[in-house]
Amino acid sequence: MTQIPDTFSADAEVLKGKIILVTGATGGFGKAISLACAKHGASVILLARNLRLVEALYDEIEQAGYPKPAIYPMDLQGATEHDYQQLEQNLEKEFGHLDGLVHCAALLGTPTPFEHSDTETWYRVHQVNLHAAYLLTRSVMPLLKASSRASLVFMSDDKPGAYWDAYSVSKQGLAAMAQLLASEFEGSSIRVNSVNPGKTRTALQILAFPAADDNDSLPLPEDHAQLFLYLMSDELQENGKIFSPRRMS
Repeated sequence: MTQIPDTFSADAEVLKGKIILVTGATGGFGKAISLACAKHGASVILLARNLRLVEALYDEIEQAGYPKPAIYPMDLQGATEHDYQQLEQNLEKEFGHLDGLVHCAALLGTPTPFEHSDTETWYRVHQVNLHAAYLLTRSVMPLLKASSRASLVFMSDDKPGAYWDAYSVSKQGLAAMAQLLASEFEGSSIRVNSVNPGKTRTALQILAFPAADDNDSLPLPEDHAQLFLYLMSDELQENGKIFSPRRMS
């Protein structure tokens, strides 16, 4: 896996003027990334399904004096192709381009032996983890191409072994899509990378491993902020890589 350069240190305005869309913006990584990007000068478009939570995050960003964010409520489980086309039209009208897109939205589903997996859960997990990322990325591609330098980031996960069912398959599909896009846009103004965050103290991690002894000692999503700031910055050179955070000592 790849790590950010030792020389990178995000200054206060490293993302000044950038327009960045974050999905799952009220979740563990989504919220941490949204706050970090806003703190460093970006106008963040907060895409999430829970209006109350996303409005609270909007208020937190605004009260901190960061650039004014935007809210885009959307339930990825039920969103249609038309909804994504409408999203692109609204963003084009409001912003004209996108400098970054970070796919944070994810569902764990129900880890289970494959032969006992539930069809409804299988479809629901793939809809959020894989199909939504496909539909959204394809819809906003003209906005990413309109940027002089855009970054597209997918959240991957390589949970090994059995029983991860739809979650594992959807995440492997997402990784394959990231590599496909990285190859297609090699040499262009768009860079496509993935992040495998490893064990981090998020709601999804606790749901997956509720009885793990080390849950309380795991790093928080905000501990990895420098990684995402690098991936959204003009200093990013890599394309088609899987990044991992540096582990805290």
